Amino acid sequence: MPAPERIPTRRLTDAELITLLGKGQLTVLGQVRGASNAVLYCSVAHEGDQVHCVYKPVAGEQPLWDFPDGTLAQREVAAYEVSEATGWGLVPPTVLRDGPYGQGMCQLWIEAAGTDGDDPGLLALVEDEEPGEGWKPVVRAEVGEGRTALLVHADDPRLRRLAVLDAVINNGDRKGGHLLPAPDGRLYGIDHGVTFNADDKLRTLLWGWAGEALPAEAVEVLDRLAAELEPGAPLVTRLGELITAAEIEALRARVAGLRGTGLHREPSGEWPSIPWPPV
Repeated sequence: MPAPERIPTRRLTDAELITLLGKGQLTVLGQVRGASNAVLYCSVAHEGDQVHCVYKPVAGEQPLWDFPDGTLAQREVAAYEVSEATGWGLVPPTVLRDGPYGQGMCQLWIEAAGTDGDDPGLLALVEDEEPGEGWKPVVRAEVGEGRTALLVHADDPRLRRLAVLDAVINNGDRKGGHLLPAPDGRLYGIDHGVTFNADDKLRTLLWGWAGEALPAEAVEVLDRLAAELEPGAPLVTRLGELITAAEIEALRARVAGLRGTGLHREPSGEWPSIPWPPV
């Protein structure tokens, strides 16, 4: 799909973006190819403001045997709600709304910043046995003709926050293509349809900190998140409209587990730890 034409607009707050995404006139401009579910590229306009967005109608979702409860669209919105509760703002503004093809998820389009020759990016393959300074090892991978390379990710605090969020929401599909560095320096994670399962489903490329102590800011965020997940809290009320009671209880348990160990998650060994394809 060609790069989107830039829509001139004033700078909107997240609250204004949520209103725009939820109430605006949604116009389908094209389809994002290569996705396993329907992903439509749209514009949304309301009271003089307009932005690009992604619309994923529930009608375009492929059924998954291990996610029989609710819809993937609802889980995308739940991931946004939990991200907002952390204060890290790692998921673009996301709402559940009606659209041209029925109810679906509508999320602000993030135009990822390009990398130049001086910017190595967030992920890389290196032929060395150990990662260089500023990088964390993930796994050794076959690259063809009997050769292997070490997959590494940047030792970047933005990625580290995302690794914590993924452990909290039980993200079953954190691929490299789901990492969007924005021109303003923020990092966003997208595609959170396979999250919040009550069973351990964590699959990610961000294993570089596995078993290491959580940074102090993550501990503070988890403490605050535990309080916001108490029964009857506003966040729990919102999540109750999106995921099941069992999944909310499992969410509480994951937060409690991270707080109890004070460590980044490690692969369980009972479920593939790396998504495929990794990008």
